[in-house]
Amino acid sequence: MKKSTLWGELTAEMFGTMIIILFGAGVVAQVVTGDGAAGDHDSIAWAWGIGVTLGVYVAARLSGAHLNPAVTIALAAFKGFEWRKVAPYIGAQVVGAFVGALIIRATYADLIAKIDPGHTYDTQGIFSTSPTAGVSIPTAFLDQVVGTAILVFVIFALTTATNNPPMANIGPVVVGLLVVGIGMALGGNAGYAINPARDFGPRLASWITGYGDAWFSTSGDHPLYFWLPIVAPIVGGLIGGGLFRYLIEAHLPDEPEEITVSEPATQS
Repeated sequence: MKKSTLWGELTAEMFGTMIIILFGAGVVAQVVTGDGAAGDHDSIAWAWGIGVTLGVYVAARLSGAHLNPAVTIALAAFKGFEWRKVAPYIGAQVVGAFVGALIIRATYADLIAKIDPGHTYDTQGIFSTSPTAGVSIPTAFLDQVVGTAILVFVIFALTTATNNPPMANIGPVVVGLLVVGIGMALGGNAGYAINPARDFGPRLASWITGYGDAWFSTSGDHPLYFWLPIVAPIVGGLIGGGLFRYLIEAHLPDEPEEITVSEPATQS
């Protein structure tokens, strides 16, 4: 059997994260440039979830499909993932998100130029998150902590063998549904980045392709907003991972419980 190498793992992380952005940033671009006729918040939430599902299918066998620096750091802190791989994994995730955003930027270039030739806040949200007007920095920070804590807590629940998780081939679908749920429940305050690579990579891509204000919030209320979707998800991931590790996993049996299936009754 061919053994996975670190290069293979990084390639998987890069392409898996790129798939997420192609669907996620792509659907936002469609909604924004479609002038309200090409989707709404629900379609955005579903497409992000579908992107996550497909990205996990792409990367899971080789790398475990972290696809998110907050997940990688939480796995290193609580699940024994090697710390020496953390920085390379994060680098691959950021590169994947950056490349995915560049592809969407090029694909939608004409429509973006048509409705927003100055590349302003009006279309910046295609690529990066921002707090809604009137939402303070502390609230946006809390929002990202809570959303990412839920994400990592449930991912740990879905991938811990002794917790009787879903079968491996169904797991990516459930993770995708988890992201859909977070988007529908916690998308109002700050756009549910819940992933530093998902926000920073596309933000960088938008900045080098004409969005001079990419590092700021789209409302113009907050200077240098870019740091928040990096720091807050990492904090949230550590909180969610710690809660699962010490309040749930610590009480699970040492071995997965066997699920018994009764024999079908025979007719007399």
